[in-house]
Amino acid sequence: MSKRQPDFESKQLEEERLYYATQWQLMWWQFKKHRLALIAVVVLGVMYFLAIFADVLAPYEITRQFTGCQNSPPTRIHIFDETGRLHRPFIYKFKTTIDMRTVRRVFVEDKSKRYPIYFFVRSKPHKLLGIIEVNWRLLGTKGAPLFIFGADKLGRDLFSRALYGSRISLFIGFGGVLLTFVLGITLGGIAGYLGGTIDEIIMRIIDFMVSIPKIPLWMALAAAIPRQWPVTRTYFAITLILSVVGWGGLARTVRGKLLSLREEDFVMAARVYGASTARLVFMYMLPNFMSYLLVNVTLSIPYTILGETSLSFLGLGMQPPAVSWGTLLQDAQQLAVVAQRPWQLIPGAFVVIAVLMFNFIGDGLRDAADPYSRS
Repeated sequence: MSKRQPDFESKQLEEERLYYATQWQLMWWQFKKHRLALIAVVVLGVMYFLAIFADVLAPYEITRQFTGCQNSPPTRIHIFDETGRLHRPFIYKFKTTIDMRTVRRVFVEDKSKRYPIYFFVRSKPHKLLGIIEVNWRLLGTKGAPLFIFGADKLGRDLFSRALYGSRISLFIGFGGVLLTFVLGITLGGIAGYLGGTIDEIIMRIIDFMVSIPKIPLWMALAAAIPRQWPVTRTYFAITLILSVVGWGGLARTVRGKLLSLREEDFVMAARVYGASTARLVFMYMLPNFMSYLLVNVTLSIPYTILGETSLSFLGLGMQPPAVSWGTLLQDAQQLAVVAQRPWQLIPGAFVVIAVLMFNFIGDGLRDAADPYSRS
């Protein structure tokens, strides 16, 4: 009997904790049980950290070219020399030769001299986050280029360009989804709460937007962007394009939710007490399915990333000198490049990883927001 008493008390305390917990606390407790979602949070955190601090984490500037290193393969990092002696991490410089069997230029390591890899290497002065001036980078070598992911056709470090490119590819998802979120909630809320003629007009606009194939619409709108626009203006134009195409589904869902909530007792009571329409919608009705909206936003970000990558890959999105994962993949459009220089497909792996991680987080949030999945 004495063993059962503590078990009964702990169970009672757990039930009281669940009873008094808020909806967000219940979601968080359920979300922590989703292992893949927690791993995805960590991986995305690392990716965004690399993107934000690319100014010091990337070994080289985004436009720096190395003569004679065009299409160079990834540099091998060694810790043992030819005699088997242990050293600090080092690399060998590449030299080019001609393969007489294939008559192609190949890169081989020149093992006559070692080039150690140093941390906190001096560099040209540049600005971290566009604000703080620094003159160092996290790692580098002296005398030989360090190509972690290889080099592109102009001899530029692909690893550095991938880090810089992640800024546009990752953050354009947040910009596009934010505008989609605002448009979908606002127009869907107006249609669902007011109804009548306004509802009919908004729903017909949504039906028209949904009926248009998204990819041709993306391409048509992106092709209208002037090529001489600066990078910043093009970035916001692409963000606006991705938002204009994607708000219809969210608006339709918000409308349906509000139609079912506007006759509830708490809404009627707030209306009797003189609450304005905006307060009724944004303070009383939307919070009742905010968890669904959060899941929708999380699952929409990867589609925005894929949209920007697709447009830039086709040459209709970001234009050089801007760098994104899509523009980096333009060099891998030919089959010969894929067969002979597969390292130029590495930016595509970044896209796949980012999209997968967002989908895992969305799955975790969806399970956490479902009251029937809680145990």
